Amino acid sequence: MKVVIFAGGRGTRISEESTLRPKPMIAIGGRPILWHIMKIYAAYGHTEFIICLGYKGWMIKEYFINYYHHNADLTVDLKDNSVEVHSNHAEPFKITLVETGLDTSTAGRLRRVLPYTNGEPFMLTYGDGVSDVDINKLLAFHQQSGRICTMTSIQATSRFGVIKMDDKGKISSFEEKPADSGTWINGGFFVLQPEIKDYLHPDADEVMWERQPMDDLAKEGQIAAYKHHGFWKAMDTLRDKEELEGLWEKNNAPWAKNFNQ
Repeated sequence: MKVVIFAGGRGTRISEESTLRPKPMIAIGGRPILWHIMKIYAAYGHTEFIICLGYKGWMIKEYFINYYHHNADLTVDLKDNSVEVHSNHAEPFKITLVETGLDTSTAGRLRRVLPYTNGEPFMLTYGDGVSDVDINKLLAFHQQSGRICTMTSIQATSRFGVIKMDDKGKISSFEEKPADSGTWINGGFFVLQPEIKDYLHPDADEVMWERQPMDDLAKEGQIAAYKHHGFWKAMDTLRDKEELEGLWEKNNAPWAKNFNQ
């Protein structure tokens, strides 16, 4: 099944990095977070990708166009400009790179790449978040639901510590960043049926995927929530990047547990 990835946004909340490159090209452990996301899917046998390009999309194109040679042992003969490849370590990815507009909203980007899905079910995710979600279990849940859209849902975590106290203000304990807030939010990692085209209107370029299309799906009972209780992290800020980098450096990156390095 093909995987569509939103990779066209400007990433303004992590401007320290995104002024130089597209947000999906910000590196974790020397590899773009986009590569990490693709490896998550590849670990479950999904290696065909459709990338929605926008801001500095040429950098993503150049990365993948040169990827084969950058991950190979080579002999370059400058006399005739020939290149001999001795061994290669590139992944067996097939990637369709689509220019979906500089300022197009996410619903518009999705509408513009629909022709490349060939009228078949496909998966969708964002180019800035990683998770240890089991893609095969997600797919099975979607197929059993019979709905047009399945969205992976995760429990929101607080960026701040919380305190527990009684009515008189006596503090009994502290808890740093509680993971179980009781609130479920959109964690990306969608599965969509071809009928999604009916929810992407001609004015979709101005519409966020998370607004009108998902609102309409919800009103019609056509969106199911796959509850994921494991690891999930969006790279929204420089602090998020540093946290992900730290996990990778310590060989403790939950999203990479099934990677073939």
